[in-house]
Amino acid sequence: MNLEKICNQVIPIVERSGRFIRQELGRVAGGDIEEKGLNSLVSYVDKTAEEQLVEALGQLLPGSVFLTEEDTVDNQSGDLQWIIDPLDGTTNFLFQLPVFSISIALQQEGHTVLGLVYEINRQECFYAWKGGGAFLNGQPIRVSRRAPLTQALLATGFPYHDYSRIQEYFGVLEHFMRHSRGLRRLGSAAVDLAYVACGRFDGFFEYGLNAWDVAGGAFIIREAGGTVTDFQGGEDYLYGGEIVAANPMVSKEMLEVIKGAFG
Repeated sequence: MNLEKICNQVIPIVERSGRFIRQELGRVAGGDIEEKGLNSLVSYVDKTAEEQLVEALGQLLPGSVFLTEEDTVDNQSGDLQWIIDPLDGTTNFLFQLPVFSISIALQQEGHTVLGLVYEINRQECFYAWKGGGAFLNGQPIRVSRRAPLTQALLATGFPYHDYSRIQEYFGVLEHFMRHSRGLRRLGSAAVDLAYVACGRFDGFFEYGLNAWDVAGGAFIIREAGGTVTDFQGGEDYLYGGEIVAANPMVSKEMLEVIKGAFG
């Protein structure tokens, strides 16, 4: 399977859905918004974009199956599985805040082999395929080499539905506030991860996430030379609901703080 060719075919598919999402900005009426769960919003924009992506990616790789956020298609396991978030940062989109994205990953026999994050407003496409490195709009990218932690700019996502570990989270937040260049919360985990991959952020951590939030961005980071783990330094970041992603120069320091709080 020619992953570079497939990746180059996925890019225009994602850009097309990105144009649709961008043209709907500010057009969604209150009655068109549903609440899937606590602080989890969805509209026809998410669902339509997902349908567009599923149809086009299914044609690109006949027989492939899908794991998607909005359940517009039956989620299935298979040798070739697309993991899709059609609009990461839905709340930002609905409130007309400028950070939201599309996230896509392709898994082959349970291993991610391709990842793509498209930041819709800036029309920035971050992507990677296995063994091919990582790119932003055609240009190679690498994680930063800033160190130590006191020199790093970090990103996070606030808990918005699972508050069971919020005190531990606040402890980590305080430490990083005191011992870094600062923290940012953009509202799209996929964009946070893409920004780690290209060196804009030096590290990112969050809990309460799903596979479709992180699959694409985490893969891009690894192809860009970064590290991605769960809060214990293990590999259960895709389905385990917690992730730490960083450049190798600060990842150990970040993990020590996070493990100390959440361990």
